Amino acid sequence: MNGLFVRNAAPADRDALRAAIAELHEEERRLSPTTRLPGGETAEPYLVWMLAQVAEQAGAVLVAEHGGAFAGFAAGWIVQENNIEETPASNRFGVISDVCVLSPFRGRRIASRLIEALSGHLARSGVSRIRLSVLAANAAARAAYERAGFAPHEVVYEKIVRVGEAGE
Repeated sequence: MNGLFVRNAAPADRDALRAAIAELHEEERRLSPTTRLPGGETAEPYLVWMLAQVAEQAGAVLVAEHGGAFAGFAAGWIVQENNIEETPASNRFGVISDVCVLSPFRGRRIASRLIEALSGHLARSGVSRIRLSVLAANAAARAAYERAGFAPHEVVYEKIVRVGEAGE
């Protein structure tokens, strides 16, 4: 894509990352208003947590620039679990925690480029599986992930219960 450049995030990107996380969290809040807090409240603590995960678990934060402007980011790292029923290759995997393309840049397949670059980084760290999660209501993100080769692996169901409805 002309004018698109994907690179490792730098300290100078912190404000843009925080703003992008706030936008991402607000979009998730729009899709799931009863489960998500406002992006303005969550962006800074989430950024701190995300950067710690990246630093501690062989991860990366990649930034997409389009025409020199910050267009979005993706973040991910390696996870090592100890699920008895899982194979060793399934217990160690890369996770893409976040993919965010700012609204003015959507529809240009920037998410696909970020996912491809981050998947390459994680694969070079020795994993054979990459996982990510998405809100069920986020049809655009789900379609982008499926175009990038992802398929549902496990599905989480949720039911809101009230006292007296759960057999009490």
